[in-house]
Amino acid sequence: MRKYFVKTVSIMLALLFIYAAASKLLDFENFQVQLAQSPLLSAYAGIISYLILIIEFAVAIALCLQGSRLIALYGSLALMVSFTIYIYLILNYSDFIPCSCGGILEKLGWKEHLIFNICFVLLSLAAIIVLSRTQGYRIWRTLGMSTAVTALSCGVIILLFLGSEHVIKKENNFTRRFLNHPVIEEKKILDLDNQNYYFAGYDVTHIYLGNRIYPQKLLTVDTALANENLTHIVADNMNYKFSNVRLQVLAPYYYFYDGTIPVIFRGRLGDTAAKTISFEDAYFNQLVVLDSSRFALRTQSSATKEFTMALLDLNSDAKVKLYPQILEKQYDGVFDVDGNFNFDRRLKNLIYTYLYRNQFIVMDQQFTIKNKLNTIDTTRTAQIKITKLADGRRKMNAPPIKVNRQTSAYAGLLFNQSDLMGKLESREAWKDAKVVDIYRTDRQEYIGSFYIYNKKDMKMRDFIITGNYMYVLRDAEVVRYRIRDIIKKNYMRGEAENL
Repeated sequence: MRKYFVKTVSIMLALLFIYAAASKLLDFENFQVQLAQSPLLSAYAGIISYLILIIEFAVAIALCLQGSRLIALYGSLALMVSFTIYIYLILNYSDFIPCSCGGILEKLGWKEHLIFNICFVLLSLAAIIVLSRTQGYRIWRTLGMSTAVTALSCGVIILLFLGSEHVIKKENNFTRRFLNHPVIEEKKILDLDNQNYYFAGYDVTHIYLGNRIYPQKLLTVDTALANENLTHIVADNMNYKFSNVRLQVLAPYYYFYDGTIPVIFRGRLGDTAAKTISFEDAYFNQLVVLDSSRFALRTQSSATKEFTMALLDLNSDAKVKLYPQILEKQYDGVFDVDGNFNFDRRLKNLIYTYLYRNQFIVMDQQFTIKNKLNTIDTTRTAQIKITKLADGRRKMNAPPIKVNRQTSAYAGLLFNQSDLMGKLESREAWKDAKVVDIYRTDRQEYIGSFYIYNKKDMKMRDFIITGNYMYVLRDAEVVRYRIRDIIKKNYMRGEAENL
């Protein structure tokens, strides 16, 4: 019985490891992608994917050889304990449960898989004891070695878990972790009459959309996407040569503006009449409404011709104050500092995300910098090429590498649509979807990512986060997604929004 028990267990373990390794090898790219989503091993998925295959094949071969069988059984015990503690940590300490198994084992539930692994741990231990006694080793020595192997295996997995969590959240090497269904697409779709709409704002009961082609249109839609109302804005002076008209809503007002003139009109929601509240106070190319009389601007310095931040306060004697120290020049101070302005209405924070490098800046309403934080890609320097023309103007002479496409901020989180594919990601998914990464704005921490999938050839063009929901413009339709607790648990409390 001793002789055949050890051989039988060895053959079972060898077949298990060969089967597991072969199934991973035959679909290696998918195995790496799945391993990269592990909440325990994400940061080390590249090297671990190769090590697992090598170790499983090596142990399987050693189990078949009489002279190396005892060492191989210890190796089997180490592997099975590692897999078991891995599943235990997944079930008890993970925000989501991934899968990196192959073949028939993929059909097992995680608890069943845990039981399966425990059984093979016990079989490995029993075979070690039987074979050790046969070879003349004392039982205490065998139990001591088995305990040491078990403890070492548990320790390695726990250290990998702790190390991977730190790397992924704090020092990410561009490995994305895709959360488990963080947003759920609902059957809430609003068909629009053209593809030129953009999100202009929201409140408790409505979302608001502007239109690039018909800039005087303000489309008001209830949050259920069931009812809509179109307002045709009539400003008190339309005799300007408008070139870049935009709309923005901060209840109870809407703001109709063009920074090339420059002029800002304000109207009450539901009223078609908009009155001039600012004229020729400051030229600007981006604007964020802070309240009814204060605006955060991105403007261009007349002295340096570089982009700079500014505060426009209509109630102040000196209406405009520049903050040239915020945007960090790398080349020309224009193209290299280009980016997107956002306002976190709950925390009252301004957030500026660079387009061509992996950084965003968090500021209060007085432009005091709170944090300079990084996105997970590795593009620290803008990858752009600039040519200076004879008349002094600068122009990009090659398509730049755009890092961050567009953003939305809410309750201490920044939702960033990235244009770069990370390590060990599926190329097929990138063809069929846009990726959104989530970051905390109070400290350097990456929360996770998710896909917004295309609908046939209809792709996400714009999005806005309102707390419980994410609204997406997918060509000429608005889609509502429900945001789940896996994201909302990271929301920070702030001042109550005046909605």
